[in-house]
Amino acid sequence: MINGEQLKQAIISGAHNISTQKNHINDLNIFPVPDGDTGTNMSMTVMAAAAALEDYDGTNVGEVAELAAKAMLRGARGNSGVITSILFRGFGQGLKGMEEVNGKNIAAALGIGVDAAYKAVTKPAEGTILTVARMAYEAGAEASKHNSDALFVWQTIVNKANDALAITPELLPVLKRAGVVDAGGKGLCSIFEGMLTFLRDGEVVPYEEETAAAPTIDTFESAAAEFDDDIEFTYCTEFIVGRDPEIETDPEELRDYLKNIGDCVVVVNDDEIIKVHVHTETPGVALTKGLEFGQLLTVKVENMKEQHKNAKKSKKKSKKKAAKEKFEFAEPTEEFGFVAVAAGEGMKNLFKELGCYNVVSGGQSMNPSTDDIYEAVLATPAKNVIVLPNNKNIILAAEQTVPMVTDRNVVIVPTRTIPQGMTALLNFDPEISAESNAQLMLESARHVGTGLVTFAARNSEFDGKKIKEGDIIALENGKLTMTEKSPVKALVKLAKNMVKKDTSFLTLIYGEDVEEEDANKAFEELQDKFGSRIDVSLVQGDQPVYYFILSVE
Repeated sequence: MINGEQLKQAIISGAHNISTQKNHINDLNIFPVPDGDTGTNMSMTVMAAAAALEDYDGTNVGEVAELAAKAMLRGARGNSGVITSILFRGFGQGLKGMEEVNGKNIAAALGIGVDAAYKAVTKPAEGTILTVARMAYEAGAEASKHNSDALFVWQTIVNKANDALAITPELLPVLKRAGVVDAGGKGLCSIFEGMLTFLRDGEVVPYEEETAAAPTIDTFESAAAEFDDDIEFTYCTEFIVGRDPEIETDPEELRDYLKNIGDCVVVVNDDEIIKVHVHTETPGVALTKGLEFGQLLTVKVENMKEQHKNAKKSKKKSKKKAAKEKFEFAEPTEEFGFVAVAAGEGMKNLFKELGCYNVVSGGQSMNPSTDDIYEAVLATPAKNVIVLPNNKNIILAAEQTVPMVTDRNVVIVPTRTIPQGMTALLNFDPEISAESNAQLMLESARHVGTGLVTFAARNSEFDGKKIKEGDIIALENGKLTMTEKSPVKALVKLAKNMVKKDTSFLTLIYGEDVEEEDANKAFEELQDKFGSRIDVSLVQGDQPVYYFILSVE
């Protein structure tokens, strides 16, 4: 039999064990994008349980399992972490009220967790952590019929989990091509093995967190050396003209004129306004020409050379300020409110401008916990809170908040990218219910293309392409499409692939390691190729990991 103190120490031992192996588990991720955080997510999830159990001094198994499950739920990060928390939540439900447990109780409780985990995943795939958990449970349940000794059953569970892990490449061809086992499955085996160490030997695995150099994208300067030349035009000039219906003029005339006095020219118009962007040495001349078409409604002129001098200094300051935001509880007084997940000060400001009350810091390689999203929901003063995860690896964590919140209605719109989240917000309709909005917003998001330019975090071979660590890579709607020598070249090729005949808008979002003049050069290239028929916009996102995010509508 196992009592509460033994289960407590076993879970702590399991948390320590995966912490020592998390970077090795991260390296098993087959995709070369710098999001290999499976080990990190699972480690942080289980370490939340270890922290919660440290002060528990009882001997009740059911109480230990419940404490661990609650802590893992709130600390769950990423899909792998959420699935782990669901497994242990079911485990806790199966042991509820028990003072001590035998092998039969343990196997049955694990089975409840496995069933819940399969139900939580929309399209459960074999060859993943789910397979490892299921086969381990089945072996444990069968063993408990012959011998209900707790240690015997747990040893059987661990052995079968490792056997199942070994066959994951046979079940998922993409694993076999990469020559690795499933990262989530490996993480679960590490947790189970750490628990076994205490149950068998009476020793907790020491906490020795594995360290590794985090991937960076400071390679942009060398990769984009072609843009080290001076800024040609000093002033970024933007203005909006309210069109005079009595003046018969062609906005194309304005576009042609501006091309003669500058570059990065954008002229977008409808029946009421003309929106203008140009880099020039003579902003006054540009404004004077604009007055020929109507009244100036807004004007913004910025000195790009001066901005460039301060760019690195301000980036350093912004990185230092990137501390976790604290959310304060707010009574649900308004009808609707929004929470989004995004990384980067520019992205945060953008989503707030689009109507979000709160933005949770997170994204690729920095998944927020369920508790982070939960706190942001409670800090949103609305009866109906719509949550936009904006990353496929955050959707499950966001969904766990729904049953946790009791004083307001929480609806998750499972947006998988930043562009999808932006478009979803723009299509919100305050005249219909939150649930109807979720359908409307998701449907609109599905029509948005997302392009990403980043760097390869590891050597890999993907879809027949050999990729070296540090290569610039481009992804089209999640699929790796090319490697290039510079981020801008990758961006332009990516845009060519993604822009279709019916494309109306291109939005280019540049990251924290991209200098403004480089972003403007990229914008100029897109404008030259597509600006005659497509509205091209440039946004400073300050996002990590990605040099550029491209939204195509």
